Amino acid sequence: MSRKPLPGWKSLSLGGSIVEPGNSVQRPTGDWRVYKPIINQEKCVRCLLCWVYCPDMSIYIIDKPYRTSMGREWKFSVEVDYNFCKGCGICVEECPVKAIDFIEEVK
Repeated sequence: MSRKPLPGWKSLSLGGSIVEPGNSVQRPTGDWRVYKPIINQEKCVRCLLCWVYCPDMSIYIIDKPYRTSMGREWKFSVEVDYNFCKGCGICVEECPVKAIDFIEEVK
């Protein structure tokens, strides 16, 4: 996958103002991550604290039922969008049941 070079600083708007709202989805930022969060669906209790605290809105609630090995049924799953996750680890720290592992990114 080839990427266009980023614009130089001279092409930025004055004061870093946002002249085109909603353009952050056009700029994936997950490639500078060193560690990445992995959600263990077996341990996850769907409290969604990871979703609340994620500063990049990289945690997604998806319509994908999940049944644990113990028989617990969930109507949705929680996943990470690695295109935008920067690997800050906030979700790992905030998870009350330690259902998120933080592993080294291998590229």
